[in-house]
Amino acid sequence: MVEINNLNFGYKKKETLFSELNLELKEGRIYGLLGKNGSGKTTLLKQIAGLLHPQSGTVSLNDEVPQKRTPKVLASYYMIPEEFETPGINVKTFLKVTAPFYPGFKTKEFYEYLEEFKIDTKQKLSKMSYGQKKKFLISFGMAADTPLLITDEPTNGLDIPSKSIFRKLMASALSENKLFVISTHQVKDIEGIIDTVVVLEDGKIVFNQALENISDKLCFKTLKSIDDENVLYAEKGITGYSAVVRNTGEEASHINTELLFNSIIAKDSKVVNEFN
Repeated sequence: MVEINNLNFGYKKKETLFSELNLELKEGRIYGLLGKNGSGKTTLLKQIAGLLHPQSGTVSLNDEVPQKRTPKVLASYYMIPEEFETPGINVKTFLKVTAPFYPGFKTKEFYEYLEEFKIDTKQKLSKMSYGQKKKFLISFGMAADTPLLITDEPTNGLDIPSKSIFRKLMASALSENKLFVISTHQVKDIEGIIDTVVVLEDGKIVFNQALENISDKLCFKTLKSIDDENVLYAEKGITGYSAVVRNTGEEASHINTELLFNSIIAKDSKVVNEFN
């Protein structure tokens, strides 16, 4: 479990990014951490991973302080960053050097993931394309079998088939004792695999709801007009309006994650107010 209590942080003393931020992330769920560029997503992930220190407040991973960077903490999570450097060694050498740091590492599954992504294990990591490197890190991160997997913009650099593979592998790897956090601004790429939506806007958590709660309160429809008072948000398209509508009759609908996100970050969001 990740627990963040009253987190205050800023890169400069007079510029506060997070002010009294609180967040709890539980095992058995895949969280989509959504937000526009510059909203603070990567900074929040670095706080969780212990790469940045709070100015005040606390961050804990299963009651451990990640900023202490103890072997126990470092073995409990794997982070796939958006920006990274890879050494000039091949996959097998990287595996030999790095996998022992993760007691539950699953070598068989690792090679299966690489095969699914069509990664040449003989090629040096430094010679791979950005997309190949990203697929390699995704494979290694899932095979590390840590209780917490943190991913920052994991679909950047992936082609459409690889994004589909990523979604399939992430969904199949989740278990009741694992917690996955996927941070992205490419909302469509993670539709169908996340089960909780967390939206960060201007350094604040403005929305944190499980999909089941969203479905209970909202419907997603295409409408010819938006005169109905139950329409909370709408975007005009060629065939009508894509709309987020108040669910008044236990109606089931497919959650349009991109439309939901746009409705949440809209000025004076009526959707956010539905959950307050």
